Amino acid sequence: MSENNKLALMAMEESIDKIQRFTSDLSSWQDLKNDEETFDACLMNFVIIGESVLRLDANFIETNNQIEWHKIRGFRNLIAHDYFGIDIEEVWDILQNKIPELKQFISKLN
Repeated sequence: MSENNKLALMAMEESIDKIQRFTSDLSSWQDLKNDEETFDACLMNFVIIGESVLRLDANFIETNNQIEWHKIRGFRNLIAHDYFGIDIEEVWDILQNKIPELKQFISKLN
């Protein structure tokens, strides 16, 4: 694996760890909605994850197509360009379902 891919995956893993740590005491999307600092911190780390996807080379993305890389980039774009249009329930769903899958995928590569 190239050094750029390793660094991008490491950045993703660090952001995932932060998101999970920030939200470990929350039990619902309403809890996340009521905690503005945690919500904003999570969104910033989603942006970092999306930016890191942009650093992965095309061959890596093609070879590892079980991850929906285009959706990760698209979510980053949504956060960056349509912050006020973000659906907090969708963010919660991603936190609960997609982030653990991505973390597991990255862990298998290490």
